[in-house]
Amino acid sequence: MNKIPVILDGDPGHDDAIAWVLAKASGLLDIRAVCTVCGNQTIEKTSYNARRICTLIGLDVPIGMGSDKPLISARRMAASVHGQSGLDGPILPEPSMEISPLPAAQLMAKVLRESAEPVCIVPTGPLTNVATLLLSHPELKEKIRCISLMGGGIAHGNWTCAAEFNILVDPEAAKIVFESGVPILMAGLDVTEKALIFPADFDRVRAVGNRVAAVVADWLEFFYHFHRKLGYAGAPVHDAVAVAALIRPELLEYKDLFVQIETQGEYCRGATVGDLLGTTGKAPNVRAAMCIDRAGFADLLVEAVRAYGGGREA
Repeated sequence: MNKIPVILDGDPGHDDAIAWVLAKASGLLDIRAVCTVCGNQTIEKTSYNARRICTLIGLDVPIGMGSDKPLISARRMAASVHGQSGLDGPILPEPSMEISPLPAAQLMAKVLRESAEPVCIVPTGPLTNVATLLLSHPELKEKIRCISLMGGGIAHGNWTCAAEFNILVDPEAAKIVFESGVPILMAGLDVTEKALIFPADFDRVRAVGNRVAAVVADWLEFFYHFHRKLGYAGAPVHDAVAVAALIRPELLEYKDLFVQIETQGEYCRGATVGDLLGTTGKAPNVRAAMCIDRAGFADLLVEAVRAYGGGREA
């Protein structure tokens, strides 16, 4: 089976980090580049975190730093969720690779231009980099196989009543992406809040016994402690669902929808408004994941950390 060429783009972030662990471990993805975006923390912090994650998992690819702010909006960060470093918790190795001289959108363009086959982009943060790519290199749109993103929510938001964090940070960028015509797989809150990893699963991950497993278990513990205060029974590993959609699509159930991004509303700015009833008569532009096999998803994460070797069977 030919590997799927991908670009990972995110603002790590505990769930971004676990998504990248899953992507590297799968053996089904050919990761061509990693790009960072301002979101969970400043671009300097998310870029440093990306370098540390790549060092931990042995992912030696170019790392492109994105813009230090959204296209139009003021910066909005999530220190209350991910900590002041953007990736609080276990001690990680110092980076063994430098940032690419090419900014994120230019690095994406280079990867697309040089690829013999279309590339999937996997954004797990705000969509600033992807929108910048589409604006600056519209001629490369057909080189994008799909955009498998974590963001939005058809039923509700999490940062406001209507808006999910990644979309709310840069709604204008999201609007450009959703109106681009590029095929979109959307892992929004409708599915990611069902992608819960329970404390018993943390123990299974830790029991694998290698360095990556120990770090992932600690990330899950950190993420869970925040979400437990909000009433969650486990840690919702949102961003890893965008990777699972590529490597284990049978774990998910989808609904094809026409989705628009609200950029002007006083109360609903950043909302992903899905046409559930077909009222607009417009063709779907999004394949939205709505349900997930939770147990299968947990098994997938355990399998992923086992792929890093050097430990015990779980």
